[in-house]
Amino acid sequence: MEGPTATPTSQPCPGAQPQPEVLEPSPRRETWAGKCNFLLSCLGYCMGLSNFWRFPYLCYRNGGGVFLILYFIMLLVMGLPVFLMELSLGQYGAAGPITVWKCCPLLKGIGIAMLIIASLVSLYYNVIVAWAIYYLVSSFQSPLPWSCDAPRNADLCQNTSGSTSRVSASEVFWNEQVLGVTHSSSLGDPGTVQWPLALCLLMAWVLVFLCMLKDIRSLGKGVYFTATFPYLIILILIIHGATLDGSLDGIHFYLSSDWSRLQSAQVWSDAASQVIYSLSIGLGGLVSMASQNKFENNVIRNALIIAIGNCCTSFFTGFAIFSVLGHMAWRKQVPVDSIADLGPGLVFVAFPEAFSLLPGSLFWSILFFLMLSMRGVDTLFRAIGGIATAILNRFPALRDQRRKTVLLGALCTSFYLLGLLLVTQGGIFWFMLIDKYSTGFGRIIISLSMCLGITFCYGLKQFCQDIMDMIRRCPAWYSHMLNYFKVCWIFFTPCLLLITLICASLDTYNVPLYYDINDFPTWGTSLGICMGVLTCLPIPLWAVVALCRESGTLSNRFQKATQPLDSWRTAATRDMARDVMYMSAISTAPSHGSSED
Repeated sequence: MEGPTATPTSQPCPGAQPQPEVLEPSPRRETWAGKCNFLLSCLGYCMGLSNFWRFPYLCYRNGGGVFLILYFIMLLVMGLPVFLMELSLGQYGAAGPITVWKCCPLLKGIGIAMLIIASLVSLYYNVIVAWAIYYLVSSFQSPLPWSCDAPRNADLCQNTSGSTSRVSASEVFWNEQVLGVTHSSSLGDPGTVQWPLALCLLMAWVLVFLCMLKDIRSLGKGVYFTATFPYLIILILIIHGATLDGSLDGIHFYLSSDWSRLQSAQVWSDAASQVIYSLSIGLGGLVSMASQNKFENNVIRNALIIAIGNCCTSFFTGFAIFSVLGHMAWRKQVPVDSIADLGPGLVFVAFPEAFSLLPGSLFWSILFFLMLSMRGVDTLFRAIGGIATAILNRFPALRDQRRKTVLLGALCTSFYLLGLLLVTQGGIFWFMLIDKYSTGFGRIIISLSMCLGITFCYGLKQFCQDIMDMIRRCPAWYSHMLNYFKVCWIFFTPCLLLITLICASLDTYNVPLYYDINDFPTWGTSLGICMGVLTCLPIPLWAVVALCRESGTLSNRFQKATQPLDSWRTAATRDMARDVMYMSAISTAPSHGSSED
């Protein structure tokens, strides 16, 4: 008679399909070295620089507390469901952002649109890295060139009447030395190239190119440092910020809520767009990274850890930023919300201001901007990796190491040359135009199209079945969690994305884009809207192409164009084959033996 058996800690996921019988698995594809490598790499990719420059800037612009509330609501109802959808698609299909749409050929245009937007993001994202490198190099000067100890800043920090200037030394350094924007008046006046900044941009692209030559296993080892080091720096800044005069005023502004701002479409669209930016949704990078996961990785657990951890990092970073903003307001003797609107450069004013007040300011400044540069390069090379993966999937002949090197070199060189416009004296205007319109609109439309397409074309029931097949054995609460995501995918997430798109459209006409005191011309707004529309044009165009390729009535064509291709299940079968062979080996092994996959 058999003895008592231990109660399993997890059960097979309800509805999980039995594993298919496969005789020979295909060769193993390149995968992550371990689960921690993927989690930290994905967290680092999502965290990027958005948490450090975009989140504080939008939070400040929208009044602090109300923006925070909307931000976390958007995360739970919109961001997390779409984030899980991208990870699940990539992991199950084991393919890049274009090839993965073998699951529903009608939606292949979504993958193409992802690559176009990823290209635009890469174009201006590395400019932020160039700014960080510029500050890193400047940090080796003693005293720091943006500190009050620098001779050139004596009049700014203390004028002859004994009162502090309304413009801080760090603001002047940012606008005059780094950007040179004081020599440009608007979008149509780009001025000359800031050559020191252009050299920093070249250095950034060289670093991205060198990182892309390595495989994910060798790069995964460094992520233990690059993904965790920022938290140490931010913790130090929070502790130091708490000791500054006026810091509590900044924290109060950060956490207090002005409910009247809910009437503005801007705060709704900004909160939603920041969630999309924070989670790196709509770029194809998540699909590419998840495609290198093992098939049986727990995709729901990964999505929860990465998404919630990433957005909590944004919240954590806000304390460091706003404690310094409170101190800056105290020194200028103005309310926190009256500090000059520095746009996306807010972090490049607030953090340098904080470092100039720290003991050993050079050391901390070097560490911070080194971290910022590393985070930016790490994020960007993964985004470019998504573009390269799509190209290599389409043209397998380029997988040869020599040809692949040439391809990556051509991509980085092209992006560098195009990015020179953004490092001119008026480059900040073009930077904000691309950030606001081209990528903002596009990523909302991509998320909406993907959510509707998977739910109503591929089939929500089949998609949830795919997720259960990957997880296999799971606690009971996973099933309840999946039911929550079902409700979001069917109704709440697409509705919220549609509302966000409408709010963003209203925001375009009611709240004109500006930097400092310079408003954007009408033609600039029109250009931005056109760029935003063009980025998403592949979605309907490819749907028309897919329908035209089929035969029969329109209904028949639609049905055929939404059916998965025969090769869609291949990647899943490959990974399951290894597990079937492994389990067969276990069942035939002696009872005293043990094995570990």
